[in-house]
Amino acid sequence: MAPIAPTDERATAAQAKAVVLREALPWITRFHGATVVIKYGGNAMVDEELKRSFAADVALLHFVGLRPVVVHGGGPQISEVSGRLGLQPRFVAGLRVTDEATMDVVRMVLLGRVNPELVRLIQTAGASAVGVAGTDANLLTVRPAAGPAGEDLGLVGEVDAVDPAVLLRLLDDGFVPVVATVGRGGDGVDRNVNADTACGAIAAALGATKLVYLTDVPGLYDDFGDAGSLLSEVPVDRLEAMLARDELHAGMRPKVTSIVQALHAGVPQAHVLDGRVLHAVLLEVFTDEGVGTMISRGP
Repeated sequence: MAPIAPTDERATAAQAKAVVLREALPWITRFHGATVVIKYGGNAMVDEELKRSFAADVALLHFVGLRPVVVHGGGPQISEVSGRLGLQPRFVAGLRVTDEATMDVVRMVLLGRVNPELVRLIQTAGASAVGVAGTDANLLTVRPAAGPAGEDLGLVGEVDAVDPAVLLRLLDDGFVPVVATVGRGGDGVDRNVNADTACGAIAAALGATKLVYLTDVPGLYDDFGDAGSLLSEVPVDRLEAMLARDELHAGMRPKVTSIVQALHAGVPQAHVLDGRVLHAVLLEVFTDEGVGTMISRGP
């Protein structure tokens, strides 16, 4: 006998949900136990509905057997607080020039606002999350960074080394680590680390299966001025060529550079997703179509 179709709207909706769950099963099986490092940024950090949706999605990844690690900056919030304090934000090649006053704002925003809020949202969604700073347990050891032409960036750090021990311990104990990207140098000085850069370095150190960046654009473009040139998939060597030819918007350079470095360090795939789309991470991990741009190491 052929299956009987549901006869009312509630049953139809319920069956549609069952189909979605069934279609996700191969992906849940494939990625069970896999570490996924997610850069939380862009509009997803400031829109209340997107915040709650992202936190619930991270909790779902955790409950179906993945090992999510969330890495965040706080660009919009840092700029907002800096403006209220009369500090004018300045950027070089997508990196925030950070003087002593701005570094105080970075600490206040990342460690006192963004990180605890995200931990609270993930815990409200049912998972156990723990906030971690890059300065904790030598997670991020940094050195002074300079701009592409040697510009002085102040208290900006470039990742020298990642000690993932604290993250591995948290993951093994069933927690979702939430990392604020403040690092410390061998000189004992705390520095502001670009969250894209830190995310790629952490993914490489953890041997992550997936590296995911949430942004305010649908993905990577062949020509950032042409909305029709969105790339659904691109090999890492093409990204390297785009970097060499300076074809990327300044804000994308740290992201793309970190992707290239992470893939060369062994991460199999990276994804640039539109964080303005509800459940973008789930769509990428658990559906055939995915969303945004996937970057792979190629054959």
